[in-house]
Amino acid sequence: MKIIIAGGTGFLGENLEKYFTEKGDQVFILTRNPKRKNEIYWNASELGEWQNVLDGSDVLINLTGKSVDCRYHDKNKKEIYTSRINSTKILQDAINQCKIKPKIWLNASSATIYTHSETQLNTEKNGIIGDDFSMNICKSWEKEFFSVQNEEVRKVALRTSIVLGRNGGAFPKLRMITKLGLGGKQGRGEQKVSWIHIDDFCWAVDWIIRHEDISDVINITSPEPVSNKELMATMRKLLKVPFGLNAPVWQLEIASLFLGTETELLLKSRNVYPEKMMRSGFQFTYFNLEAALKDLLRS
Repeated sequence: MKIIIAGGTGFLGENLEKYFTEKGDQVFILTRNPKRKNEIYWNASELGEWQNVLDGSDVLINLTGKSVDCRYHDKNKKEIYTSRINSTKILQDAINQCKIKPKIWLNASSATIYTHSETQLNTEKNGIIGDDFSMNICKSWEKEFFSVQNEEVRKVALRTSIVLGRNGGAFPKLRMITKLGLGGKQGRGEQKVSWIHIDDFCWAVDWIIRHEDISDVINITSPEPVSNKELMATMRKLLKVPFGLNAPVWQLEIASLFLGTETELLLKSRNVYPEKMMRSGFQFTYFNLEAALKDLLRS
């Protein structure tokens, strides 16, 4: 297959590129800073020579978007919004001009589209979508993505949970704070954490590509969300750290100012279930958290 990954130089893109390249697929990366032969310049807002590689491709994966791991002031809010909407819009413009359109377009979204919930398990069908900055970003992103339908192009929005991997994302930070003795619960510790091992994430993307009956929105997450308290206790157990200081909300608020982030990333309860993946017959390699963390902690 010929696969195009827009915004593919981050944690998820690097792992997807490695996964598909090792399978023998041809992978091209659209990036602002091309350095390798398979990397092509684009600025995520204008048409350009990158259209040539998109034409005739089999798969388009769009991961473009400013990281939400920042303070939500007006400038960052605008960049978070425009980076997602503009990149999706310009990719649609390019597809409209393709002589041979990609067979499938997978566009990033987020499991944070669902409202804070410690008890209700949010599936694609019954998930409750709320109304705040993060949820509205996801809603606008998906609305833009599905605003145009090309008969030849199957569209799938990936509502991805926290992805755990050795070389990026949340896991290295969790390991560090646990080793420092700071691996207690955050806030009440009852907030749910929906997660997925990076290998399962890559396999899920491949599965969706190969199963033509999967379309629209889909939850990309392990079927076993855990509480924040359980997550941190498992980290301490596996790292053999006997204690972990708890962090009440007021401490997290102060720390977030110094770290340039938002407490929502730690305190929001993401209680999500991958109903469509399960019904499609997908088999998770890392079904439960302890198995996933054991694998990631192997040297």
